[in-house]
Amino acid sequence: MSQPPYRSQQTRPPAVAGLFYPAEPARLRADVESMLTGARADADAAPTPPAALIVPHAGYVYSGPTAALAWARAESLRGRVRRVVLLGPAHRMGVRALALPGHRAMDTPLGPVTVEVPAQIEALASSSLVVARPDVHAAEHSLEVQLPFLLTVLPEASVVPLAVGRVDADRVAEAIRPFLGGSDTLVVVSSDLSHYLPQAEARRVDDATIERILALRADISPDEACGATCINALLLAAGEQGLGPRLLGTATSADTIGTPERVVGYGAIAFDAPAAP
Repeated sequence: MSQPPYRSQQTRPPAVAGLFYPAEPARLRADVESMLTGARADADAAPTPPAALIVPHAGYVYSGPTAALAWARAESLRGRVRRVVLLGPAHRMGVRALALPGHRAMDTPLGPVTVEVPAQIEALASSSLVVARPDVHAAEHSLEVQLPFLLTVLPEASVVPLAVGRVDADRVAEAIRPFLGGSDTLVVVSSDLSHYLPQAEARRVDDATIERILALRADISPDEACGATCINALLLAAGEQGLGPRLLGTATSADTIGTPERVVGYGAIAFDAPAAP
């Protein structure tokens, strides 16, 4: 990949503000703070800050409280983490690579988040594993909906936003390994779970999926999670480093305002470094 796409001075405008989350800054900030407050009240004491998170990415009225359970765990990293490597599925545009937006920043109603392209990611362009594709990011929500939480919890952090297309999980893991467990980096995988099943069936499917995630089994299918490739890549890398997954909470869209006849499942999972001997 050539240098200019990495260093574009353009800012990606928000695509789903007013749809997936409020477009008015004061309301958005109040909603995010309220969800984080609720998550803190429900949280168990955590022995260590997370090295990675799995976070849902639906509209805030559906999955926001579950997403907050994960982002609240990241608050202990404030002042330490300077970048978030953020991976999510490319829903709208096909790409056989990990796509960067080709912009210097990604804007939100709360302000912009600086886009960083570390040398480890730039090096992956030589094999075309990483490409600059503004069109892939233009209408994509899976990464964007995480940014208001990121700005609130880790306001000084930059983002490495990778929209993951049709790529094998072991190749995607190449983009995670250099950062996972680093003292200055948090890895975040953005993914929902099952889609459009009846509530009882969704619970059954999601429980089985989460059981395999907690066992570090990198065999999640796209029917079980829209970000299955990202999750599997994280599980491969986490297993190599001995990270321990920890379930923070689950829900479906019917637990908020959705209908129980056709739900989407959500899970928040943290990956903690192994305890010192």
